[in-house]
Amino acid sequence: QVQLVESGGGLVQPGGSLRLSCAASRDIFSFDAITWYRQAPGKAREFVAAITRGGTTNYADSVKGRFTISRDNAKNTVYLQMNALKPEDTAIYYCRTTRIGLGYDWGQGTQVTVSS
Repeated sequence: QVQLVESGGGLVQPGGSLRLSCAASRDIFSFDAITWYRQAPGKAREFVAAITRGGTTNYADSVKGRFTISRDNAKNTVYLQMNALKPEDTAIYYCRTTRIGLGYDWGQGTQVTVSS
């Protein structure tokens, strides 16, 4: 089983920035994709951003132009840079790895709160 540890969450004012990290217990190139999801109170978990093994990225419309997903292969870590944060970005953020044929692994999540 893959161990994933998210970090970097916290309280930030509207318009501020945070960078989330997702550290994996194995080589991130072993994954077909790594995806960030979020879940706000009372809402379903939703897709935020993804990066494939080949480096292709994809974003939810609600975060395009504000969030950037990237990776550091040497550190087996994927990042989510979040700029111009809005109150509606408040949620627990999770990372998930995908291995085709083997399924998914999830981290424990990190809380992001955007509030003045």
